[in-house]
Formats: sequence, C-alpha cells, structure tokens
Amino acid sequence: MNTKLNNRPLYEDVAERLRAQIFAHELAPGSWLDEQSLAVQFGISRTPMREAIKVLASEGLVTMKLRRGAYVTEVDRGDLEQIFTILSLLEGQAAKETAIKATEAQLTQLDDIHHRLEKAAADRDAEQFFEVNVRFHDLIQEIAGNRWMNGVIEDLRKVLKLQRRDSLSRTGRLQSSLLEHRQILQAILKRDPVAAELAMRNHLARGLEAVK
Repeated sequence: MNTKLNNRPLYEDVAERLRAQIFAHELAPGSWLDEQSLAVQFGISRTPMREAIKVLASEGLVTMKLRRGAYVTEVDRGDLEQIFTILSLLEGQAAKETAIKATEAQLTQLDDIHHRLEKAAADRDAEQFFEVNVRFHDLIQEIAGNRWMNGVIEDLRKVLKLQRRDSLSRTGRLQSSLLEHRQILQAILKRDPVAAELAMRNHLARGLEAVK
C-alpha cells in the first residue's frame, strides 16, 4: 500500500503501522527490522521504510546498531528505573500544576474518567483499564499545559509500552493502581498541589515495582 492518508507523508503512515506492530509485539523487542522485507510487505520502496524507521528510532522504539541495522528496542531493568525516575519528576509536576490550574469543568472530566477506571477494575478488564488509565494521565498533562514536558512524557511512555501492559495482570496490581489513581484524583479535587505531586510520584514508584 503506497497511498497517503490524511495528506501525511507516506513514511509517517508507515511509522504508525510499524509502531502498532511493535506495541502489539508482532515485532518483538530485540527483533531485527529487515528494511527490504518490510518494504516488500508494505508494498512500498525502501526510502519511506527507511524514513519510518528513523522516526521510530527518534522515539526510542527502535535502536540503530552500527553495521548491523535497526532492532526493536529492548528495555532492561536499568532502563525502567531511569525512565520511571524521569516520569516521576515530570508527571508529579504535572499533577501539582493541575491541582492549581484545573477549571471546575476539567475537574469534572477527570472525575468522570476515574469512574470509568472504577468500572474497568470492577469488570476486571485490564485492557480497558489500561486505555482509560492513559486518558487519565493525558488529561492531567493537558491541564498542566507544558507542551515541552508533555512531549518528553509521551516519548517515554511509548518506550514503556514495549512491555508495561502485562504488569496489570499481576495479582492485586489492578486494584492497587485504582487506589493510587483515586488518591491522585482526591488531591487534585481538593486543590492540594503538594499531595497531588506526592500521590503521582507514589503511583509511579508502585508502577516500577510492578514491572520487576
């Protein structure tokens, strides 16, 4: 398929399809990206495939190895600790700013999203919980309104998607995560920036423990 979607450059569409395959583990961590074979599979030339792989490398999803080509990034324990350290600082700051800046309408929206989290947890639907969890964090970042900080968070969370979703299936983690989100929400609703920051940082610390 070599047509453009939404008037975007072809390589962006290819990057989106590759990204989806990586997140679905159809392209597993550590696997070699055979540029020629992938180009044939996608029905395109090697040039847009090469550009798409560069995009994914800039996001940290692909690692370029000298004279060996491109590989889906493997995330080890050291990587996780470094990523969560940065996320704790940045998302903690976002929660703090949200407690200060949020309008009443935005607080209602955040509360509504949390109700959806509660339903997903009650249904033991880890997939739905994961998706709603992403929206909960995204809204906090949107309210904080720091596009530079949000860009860093977005790229780090893409790397975490290489393996993190499985953590919710661990015994008790889904309910623990729900409680942590409730504590974040309550602090924000009370407009307590210090408590909101601490609750978010605690949530991310527990998240790191869950992916051991």
